[in-house]
This record gives sequence, structure tokens and C-alpha cells, in this order.
Amino acid sequence: MARKSKSNLSELYLEENKDQIYENALAEIQSFQLPLGTTLRSVYDDQPNAHQRFMEKLDACIRNHDREIEKMCNFHHQGFVDAITELLKVRADAEKLKVQVTDTNRRLQDAGKEVIAQTEEIIRCRVQQRNITTVVEKLQLCLPVLEMYSKLKEQMNVKRYYSALKTMEQLENLYLPRVSQYRFCQIMIENLPKLREEIKEISMSDLKDFLESIRKHSDRIGETAMKQAQQQKTFSTALQKQNNLNYGRNMHLGRSRILESKNEITLKRTFEDDDEHEEEVLTAQDLVDFSPVYRCLHIYSVLGDGEIFENYYRKQRRKQARLVLQPQSSMHETVEGYRRYFSQIVGFFVVEDHILHVTQGLVTRTYTDELWNMALSKIIAVLRTHSSYCSDPDLVLELKNLIVVFADTLQGYGFPVNRLFDLLFEIRDQYNETLLKKWSGLFRDIFEADNYSPIPVANEEEYKIVISKFPFQDPELDKQSFPKKLPMSQSVPQIYIQVKEFIYASLKFSESLHRSSTEIDDMLRKSTNLLLTRTLSSCLQNLIKKPHIGLTELVQIIINTTHLEQACKYLEDFISNITNISQVSVHTARLYGLSTFKDARHAAEGEIYTKLNQKIDEFIQIADYDWTMSESDGRASGYLMDLINFLRSTFQVFTHLPNNNNDHAAMSGKVAQTACMSACQHLSTSLMQMLLDSELKQISMGAIQQFNLDVIQCELFASSEPVPGFQGDTLQLAFIDLRQLLDLFMVWDWSTYLADYGQATSKYLRVNPSTALTLLEK
Repeated sequence: MARKSKSNLSELYLEENKDQIYENALAEIQSFQLPLGTTLRSVYDDQPNAHQRFMEKLDACIRNHDREIEKMCNFHHQGFVDAITELLKVRADAEKLKVQVTDTNRRLQDAGKEVIAQTEEIIRCRVQQRNITTVVEKLQLCLPVLEMYSKLKEQMNVKRYYSALKTMEQLENLYLPRVSQYRFCQIMIENLPKLREEIKEISMSDLKDFLESIRKHSDRIGETAMKQAQQQKTFSTALQKQNNLNYGRNMHLGRSRILESKNEITLKRTFEDDDEHEEEVLTAQDLVDFSPVYRCLHIYSVLGDGEIFENYYRKQRRKQARLVLQPQSSMHETVEGYRRYFSQIVGFFVVEDHILHVTQGLVTRTYTDELWNMALSKIIAVLRTHSSYCSDPDLVLELKNLIVVFADTLQGYGFPVNRLFDLLFEIRDQYNETLLKKWSGLFRDIFEADNYSPIPVANEEEYKIVISKFPFQDPELDKQSFPKKLPMSQSVPQIYIQVKEFIYASLKFSESLHRSSTEIDDMLRKSTNLLLTRTLSSCLQNLIKKPHIGLTELVQIIINTTHLEQACKYLEDFISNITNISQVSVHTARLYGLSTFKDARHAAEGEIYTKLNQKIDEFIQIADYDWTMSESDGRASGYLMDLINFLRSTFQVFTHLPNNNNDHAAMSGKVAQTACMSACQHLSTSLMQMLLDSELKQISMGAIQQFNLDVIQCELFASSEPVPGFQGDTLQLAFIDLRQLLDLFMVWDWSTYLADYGQATSKYLRVNPSTALTLLEK
């Protein structure tokens, strides 16, 4: 029972506690305190019928509020009724007042319509007047801007770009700031940079056209400049000669009055003709319109881009310089190739020199000097390379003349050209080499065409023709009557003439090199020495070695070289007359003809000896001895007699050469004597070798006797004096070794040989023991 009562108390407590929870939840809901999640969760718990009981509590609460609202409305209802009654009473008065206000408003509107219309008209007129005044003021302010802009457009149309830039500057700095608030001004301001860029592009396009034009026509510009420089040089030279002539004329005034007046008239006419010519001929600078450069320079300077323009111009001109300096591959084949090359370079630097002097800072002297040094190095390299291919001396000479005109032209414009003249000295050596090659061919042709016989002259006229070509003097020959023969052959005067022609050709290159007469004289002598010591000497040496040149021709060559050697002094006089330099000057070089012709004579003499010995060897080779014969034939061998007859006839040719001059006679005799001695010595040596030949194993006494007969014929030939001038038995001594050896075997005098061996008085002094032993064994 006690537990049951305790359980009822707990349930009662829980019921009361839940009612309190529901009350609190309703109070929170009515107070609109959010969020209500916690409150609702506390109501909707896990207790059974919690939702239903909460709804019952909520309905009871609503009914209580409805009763309170109803009480509140009943309390205020009478006041509301009274207020409505009063509103109904003033309703009629409000209608009347509304009608009166509407009528009054209509009458006021009708009465004010005319006033309103007049007032609006006045306002409109005043607004128009104010607008007109404002427009006039603004137009007066904008009109100069529009006029300047119109002027700018006109200047652009007529391509007055520099003036257009000045107009733009005034617009930007003076006019547009006053009216910058207007839209058209903003458009103008936006267009001005575009116009500037357009002007820059147009001026740059004109500059590019200008650069392209001068690149194409630089050869014409250079050709004109070179012609003018050449004309100026010719005129200066003529004037200098005229002054020299006047100076010499003053020294002989009494006898040259007429000549003086004529020369003055001629010189005056020359000046007048030159003046007329100068009026008609344009200068090199006149051929070029430099206005695009000036405009572009001014435009870029005004725009503040002067440095950009300068850099662009110099860069483009450097590129053009490289193109101009690039030669054609076949330039060396014709002189026109060189002329065009030089003309282009001159034209390029004429333009640069003009730009240097008429503009301020576009190009500087440092820039032009640097460009010229670069070009000069390239030019020299090109000329060295291409001139080395030139084998024609005429082409090299024309090249030299072009280089001189080229150097003189650029020197007139202030460019240093010393290196070009130094190069000319290198080309001069090459020119001399081409001349030497050419003259080598001429000498060969002369030698080939010569008959190597003395020159026959039938009368005085023919004699004068020969001595007019060659300086020949012989008093003994002059005393002889015609017809007669000059000692030298036809090649001598021809060689002499060609040497003089060579000197003339060499002189042509030395002209206009700005060198003194002494230097020119020295150059001529050096080149002539080369011609004599190298070219002519080589041709003579080759001529002497040719197989078809016989003994007679060799003797004539010796005579020819003697006359050419004697003519060298006349060549020295010839050079001195050309250069006006005395031979007694310490700086004057000498011609080396003496050594050249002496060497040629020695070679010819040696060739004579060689050919004689070769002919002797040919005869020896046909010898056919029977070394085992028991008895000799009693007469000399046929081959030996033929050999002796050949030698005799050969030396007769030597002795029959014309010896009108004592020197020629002495020379011919000396050569003949030496040749004869050499032939006898060679014959003796060959016969000795025949006896001592290792292949010969046995010799009979009959063969010794036959051989002795042959040696006797050799001794007879030597004693017959085939060449006059030998003293005593000099020529027979060539066979002494062979004679003593044969005598020893012929008489078999061995006791005497052994007894006297080694003594100066020995009968067989020239017999060598080994030789005697060898022959004894055989």
C-alpha cells in the first residue's frame, strides 16, 4: 500500500511539471523569441500524448485571448461611432468647397494663359540671344584652330611636311589648349600623332627612294666626278707648262715676241672654251637631288628623332658601301669592269662628302674617314686579287690610269689616297712581269726568224736604215765599198728596238705616279735590267740549247751578243734623255747588260765545244777495229779521216767569218782556238779510252800499228794549223800522252822506260805505269 501511494505521488509530480513546461513553451511562442527549436523539442518529447496535451493547452490559451479582444472592442466602440457621425456632417461642406476651389483654379488658369505665353516667348528669346552670344564667342575662339588645321591639311596635300610640322606645333602649344573641351578638338588632338607618323613614313619613303636612286646612279655620278677631276688635272698641267714656257720665253724675250702673243691668244681661248664648257656641264653634285635628305633630316629633328634618323642613314649607307665595294667576278677581264667599279665608289663618296658639308651632324668627318678606311682596305684587296689575273700589259696599264684618276678624284674631295699609290707600285711590278712575258715572246719570235748570217747592205740607203735602228760604228767597214756585210745578224737591231719599246712601255706606267724624275729613272733602269738579265738572258740560253742551232749559228750568236753588250751604253743615254737625269748622278743605276751577254757568250762557247765533242763521239762510235789483225792496212781508218775532214771544214767556217772589226777577229780566233784545242783533247782522250776499254781483252801488234797510223793522222791535223794563232806545237801536245804510249809499244823500249821512269828527262814521261801495264796485258 505504501509503495502504491508513493507511485501515485510521483505521477502527480510529473503531471504538474509537464504543465509547467507547456506554460513556458506557450510564453516563449507568444514572445516571438527565435529560434523555437529548443522550445518545441522540450514539448515534443518521448512522453505519450505530449502533442495532444500541448494542443489542448494551446487552444485554451487562444480562447482566453479572444475573450480579452472582445472586451477591448466593447470598451472603445462608442467613440468610434461618434467620430463617424461627425464625418458625415462635414461631408456636404467638403463638396461645396471642392466645387469652389475647382472653379477658382479654372478661372486663374484661363486668365494666366496669355501671361504664360508672353513669358515663355521672352524666355525663349533671351535663351536664343544668350546662345548666339556664346556661339559667337566660341566660334571666334575655334576659328583660328580650324584655320590652322585647314592650313595643315593644305600643307600635307602639297607635301610641305616641314611647314606642316611647324603648324602642328603651333596647334598643340597655342590653339588647341584653348578649345580642348570640344569634341572636334579631341579628334584633332588624336589625329596629330597620326599625321606626324604619316609625315615620318612619307619622308622616310622619300629617303629610301633617294638611297635607291643614288645606288643605281652612283656610277654616273662617279664617272662625272672622275671626268671633271681629269679635266682639271689636264688644265692644271697645261697651265703649268704654259707658265714654264712663259718663264723660258722671258729668258729669250728678244726673239720670241710673236710666239708670246700667239700663246697668249691661245691660252685666252682655252680659258674661254673651258668657261663655256663649265656652264654646259653639270657637276657631280648637280646630278643628285638632295632635298629628300634635307627634308627627312629636318622632319626628324623637329620630331626629336634626329639621332634615330642619323643612325638609320649611316646604317643604310654602310650597307650600300658594302654592295658598291663588292666586285663582279669577271671584273678583271675588261677595263670597263674596273671603270664601273671605280665610278660607283667615287659616286658613293662624292655623295657622302656633299652630305658632310651641307648638313650638320648627319655624317661627321670621323664617320667618313672610318668608312673610307674600310673601303680603302677592301678596294686594295680587290685590286690585288683581280689585277693578279691580268696577263695583258695594256689592260694593266689602263687599270693603272684608272687608279690614278680614281685616286686624284677622291684626293680632291679630301680623302687620303697614299695607300693607293703604294698599291700602284705593287701593280707596277706585276705590269713589268706582264711586259717581260710579252717581250719574252717577242724575243723568241725574233730569234726564230733570224737566219744568223751577217746583214747584207747593197747601198748607202740600206746602210742608213740599219744604223738608224741600231747604233753601229765601224770606221774600217765605212771605208769599204758597197755591197758589204755588217757583222751582226738581223736579230740585233730588232732586239735593240724592242728593248727601247720596252722602256717606253715601262715609262707609260711610271707617268702620273707623283714621283720625281730620279725615281722614274731608277724604275726604268731596274725594269730594263730585269729585261736584260732575266728575259733576254733566258731567251738566249734557250736559243743556244736548241738542237737546230749549229756551230755557225752559235758563233754568230757570240758576235750578236757582243754588239748588244756594246749598245747598252746607248740604252743608258736613251733612258737619261727620257728622264732628264744625268748618268753622272750618284743615284743613277746602271744596266747590267755586260753580265747578261757575257754569260750568253760563255754558254754559246760551251755549246760549241759540247757539239764538237758530240760529233767526235759519233765518229768514234762507228770505228770498227780488228784488234786481232796480224798486219795493218798501211793507211789510216776511214772513220778517222772523215772525222778529220769534218773538223777541218768546221774550223774553216770559223776562220772565214767576217772579221772587219779587230775585236770580232780576236773573238772569232779565240773561240776557234779554244774549240780546236778542246776537240783535239777530246779526240785524244776518246782514242785512249778505246785502247783501255775493259771489254777489249786482246790486242795484236798489227792492231797497234793500225791504231798508230790513225794517231799519226791526228798529229798531222794538229800540225797543219787548222786554226791560226797557236804557238809552236801547242796543238800537238793534245796527243802527247797517246804518242808516248804507242811509241813504247811500237819499239818495245821497256828497258828505257823502266830506267828513266820518274825522271824529268824521261822519254816516256807522260806514260802512266798502270796504263802501260793494262795495255801490256792486252
